[in-house]
Amino acid sequence: MSEALVEFNGEAIGEYAVTRYQAGGVEARVDVIAEEVPIALVYNGVSHAVMLATPQDLEDFALGFSLTEGILDAPSDLYGVEVVNQPQGIALHLDVATACFQRLKEKRRSMTGRTGCGLCGSESLEQALRIPTGKLAKKSTGSDKVTGKVICLAFANIRQQQELQALTGATHASAWINVHGGVELLREDVGRHNALDKLIGAMAKTKQWNDGFVLTTSRASYEMVQKTASAGINILVAISAPTGLAIRVAEQCDLTLVGFARENSYVVYSHPENLAA
Repeated sequence: MSEALVEFNGEAIGEYAVTRYQAGGVEARVDVIAEEVPIALVYNGVSHAVMLATPQDLEDFALGFSLTEGILDAPSDLYGVEVVNQPQGIALHLDVATACFQRLKEKRRSMTGRTGCGLCGSESLEQALRIPTGKLAKKSTGSDKVTGKVICLAFANIRQQQELQALTGATHASAWINVHGGVELLREDVGRHNALDKLIGAMAKTKQWNDGFVLTTSRASYEMVQKTASAGINILVAISAPTGLAIRVAEQCDLTLVGFARENSYVVYSHPENLAA
């Protein structure tokens, strides 16, 4: 007998009855839980990928994912997004430029019958470990360099802006931080890559941004570095550690990679020249 499919209620959070055990006591209560649902990305009627994500800021996610994965060359290549709620998840129907869609179809055709490496649908190691070109609008630091004081201040400020995390304790955040340590824009998701895609998508909708950097509440994996660099951003600050591959790619991309950001300390892994003392 096949199991029934789990149905999605359309919300980013839900309330669930739980039993809490603490200090020898037992308490029945209701907890607020972050939702994680399948999100299908459909380009000009053709399904390309299904991601598990928090169902909010989905138009930002659609644009950011499409840009950082190289499906679109520029925000103007996306003509529209239709969000379609379904019983088991959400379909994002993207209307994209013909040239971008043709390139996507060629990539899908070349993957047919091949054994992939398992990274972002790539069919070869060379394609999986692509070095970003930073073709998107530059949103990196300019004349004002980021200081250590700003990094530590940003760590404190981002926590005050994480509404989903405060409610559920289950989400990551990616934020655009200005050179004074202020949070100008923040996106949250159960997945760290999704949160970054949402942030980049939101930033791509407008070109009016102050100098600054990206702060993520997660570790800094290769994909986080790749997505940041592809957006033309030259500083990524992570609250947790980077991977060795992330450091090597950051070096090649001229990206300053900072890890273990705390209220009074941080570690710089690549290109410290973009930071001030």
